[in-house]
Amino acid sequence: MMRSGLAAVSLLVALLATACGASAPPAPAPAAAAPSADPGPPAALADRVSGDAAFVHLQAFQDIAARNGGNRASGSPGHEQSVDYVAERLRQAGFRVETPAVPFDFFEAGAQTLAVGGAPVPGVVALTYTRPTPPGGVTAPLVVLPDTPADPTPACEATDFGPDVRGAIVVARRGVCPFTQKQALAADAGAAAILVVNTEPGPLNGTIGSVAESRIPAAGLSRTDGDPLFARAGTSSTLVLDTRAESRSTRNVVAQTATGRTDEVVMAGAHLDSVAAGPGINDDGSGSAGLLETALQLGSAPPVTNAVRFAWWGAEEAGLIGSTAYVAGLDVERRRDIALLLNFDMIASPNAGYLAYDGDDSDRQGAPAGPPGSDAIERRMLAALGQVGVQGQGTDFDGRSDYGPFIEVGIPAGGLFTGAEEVKTPEQAARWGGRANEAFDPNYHSPKDDLANVDRVALDRNVTAMAAVISGYALDLTGPDGVPPRALRQTR
Repeated sequence: MMRSGLAAVSLLVALLATACGASAPPAPAPAAAAPSADPGPPAALADRVSGDAAFVHLQAFQDIAARNGGNRASGSPGHEQSVDYVAERLRQAGFRVETPAVPFDFFEAGAQTLAVGGAPVPGVVALTYTRPTPPGGVTAPLVVLPDTPADPTPACEATDFGPDVRGAIVVARRGVCPFTQKQALAADAGAAAILVVNTEPGPLNGTIGSVAESRIPAAGLSRTDGDPLFARAGTSSTLVLDTRAESRSTRNVVAQTATGRTDEVVMAGAHLDSVAAGPGINDDGSGSAGLLETALQLGSAPPVTNAVRFAWWGAEEAGLIGSTAYVAGLDVERRRDIALLLNFDMIASPNAGYLAYDGDDSDRQGAPAGPPGSDAIERRMLAALGQVGVQGQGTDFDGRSDYGPFIEVGIPAGGLFTGAEEVKTPEQAARWGGRANEAFDPNYHSPKDDLANVDRVALDRNVTAMAAVISGYALDLTGPDGVPPRALRQTR
């Protein structure tokens, strides 16, 4: 799952992917090419899948990461091998598979340190796509911009930067304008680097819009670590950001059943990439493995009413790049062909919650309701969780996963999620077990997001629920938990 600070996606990336044809969905295979049999009736799909079978795919992802520097990040050999693994398993099952290339901005960070007056300051995090500092870092005095609670736009206007910032390391509060804007204005004023201090509790994880827009080294600090800097104006400081940013290519994996209506497509997706810091076995190896096992058990030519299109997205962790490019490559008619999008991101968190995306905004948290039909998907997801013995709960459509681009064009969406860095409440622990006041996944975006730290019970329950919802919609899109038919579908 993408960090919230990476939600901005460069439109140029999506348009480039569109131009190279990366987003076109595969056409159904000719009838003669379809396999002669499928594994069994779709109605029994939930009985055929299992967490144990999905775990075998997780073992494969772990092995791939171990051979490739400990991760499966997009643009790396680990992700390429993950794509090949998924694609080959699908082809062996008779699917016609496409792996379209999608350009994106790759970023990785090594050392990230700050010393003020010779004393180290903890918690420095390079903003994604930032330029690196020179070897040995940038050494310069701190210039502190006014920290006025009444001003919501610090470092957001050229007049905020005086002549004293030339050659200095600027310290500014986060405020409301984009990080890209802050660092560009600081660069225009001649600053050597900029440090952005969070306004809210917790670390500041943000992004410059793209590699091309990055002009000076830029990093974030939590409020706790950064607040003391506002009293250190003029102090000689050294900032080290050992980063690398460059244009690379990733791949999506897309496969569709050869049977079922192609103008009422049930689409289901998960992101296949990890962050560079770890193997990404829960985030999102778990969703990818569960989706792969569901596809294999459904078969490439099942007796369904509606075609099922499976997708494994690339570069989700870089800002929903793969799914954004895919949606951008669909014209209005092809968007209307997609009846709904089901998203599965992190379904085996070690301190698991059982969460379904809040399609009707009944929880009154964050983002509004999804497009019409999203409420029905939430009800069906919660019912499927109930069938495996757990009482689910809504979670906000906060834009941090690959449903985002589909919702933006009016396609109803939903999915399952077991939680990331958010803290499990005592009430949730009483409902689901686990540890109250601790993160759902304490290993989120870390090297410990590995095979030893997944909840296999949660994996089994969620894979079963996933299969039940996918097969249910593949057989029938109507009824009280149905979605709008194609004739009533409004996409943008």
